[in-house]
Amino acid sequence: MFKKGLSHLGTFFLAVLSLLPLSFLYIWADAAYFLLYYVFGYRRMVVRENLLNAFPEKALKEIITIEKKYYRYLASLIFEVIKMINISAEEIKKRFVFKNKELVNEYLSKGESVLFCSAHYGNWEWGTLGIGLNFSADHYPIYKPLNNPIFDKWFRQIRCKFGNKLIPMRQTLRAIQTNKDTPSIFSFGNDQSPSISELHHWRTFLNKPAYIQLGIEKIAKRTNRPIFYLKVKVLKRGYYEVNCVPLCLNPADTEEFEITRLHTQFLEEIIKNEPPYWLWSHRRWKHKPVKTAEHITIESSEQLQELS
Repeated sequence: MFKKGLSHLGTFFLAVLSLLPLSFLYIWADAAYFLLYYVFGYRRMVVRENLLNAFPEKALKEIITIEKKYYRYLASLIFEVIKMINISAEEIKKRFVFKNKELVNEYLSKGESVLFCSAHYGNWEWGTLGIGLNFSADHYPIYKPLNNPIFDKWFRQIRCKFGNKLIPMRQTLRAIQTNKDTPSIFSFGNDQSPSISELHHWRTFLNKPAYIQLGIEKIAKRTNRPIFYLKVKVLKRGYYEVNCVPLCLNPADTEEFEITRLHTQFLEEIIKNEPPYWLWSHRRWKHKPVKTAEHITIESSEQLQELS
């Protein structure tokens, strides 16, 4: 009961905080950066290790520079997410601009559905809101529910602004089948560590073996829906540009794991060009491969049967 009350108090405080304009919230973000990096050292060892492994060619001084830029951005991102509660559609459209929308709309206008592939790079939460505002088709972001039901409900409410319809990861295929007769967009974020029970594939990512979710590849090959990668560029604080890049337009014709290789390599290049804006504090490489970096490990026979 105490934990539940504390969670309600937390969401109330965040709602009040979101009433402030972004210019004021960024002042709070500057203070949060100092606390996160210098006072509490939030996951600094994780971030440092991830950066050293990803960029073995860089000197320690350069690694620390990237590290500090990351924490500055992370602090801003936290308050940008809080602002989502009260942000207007007009402000999202101004601050998160989509390029090459016509490439996607060409399919939607013909009654065909598409898949979006993205990552935890830049402000992915604003990106979710932006998709709902920039495309006429129903948008289904795939997400992993939070353990705290109160905060999960709070996040679902703000993510579902502007017409988005969140789908829990394990209900993806069912949702696609249910909406197969209407044009739709299903969005996947494929850079986080799946759980051991999820269908995945081992490959090298940023110089270390990592297991990559196979959900988007399995669904794309089964439905032959074209895949567009949402390539996010941080223009300046609070302003983003996203390019809708055709990643694979005929998934049914691809080799096994080809789609996984394509989106993994694409993200690698994005991160290498602008490292501070990826989620380095995530424990991306916490699991070790059973065999080789190209070995597929399937733990859930039910999931394999569902997706095959």
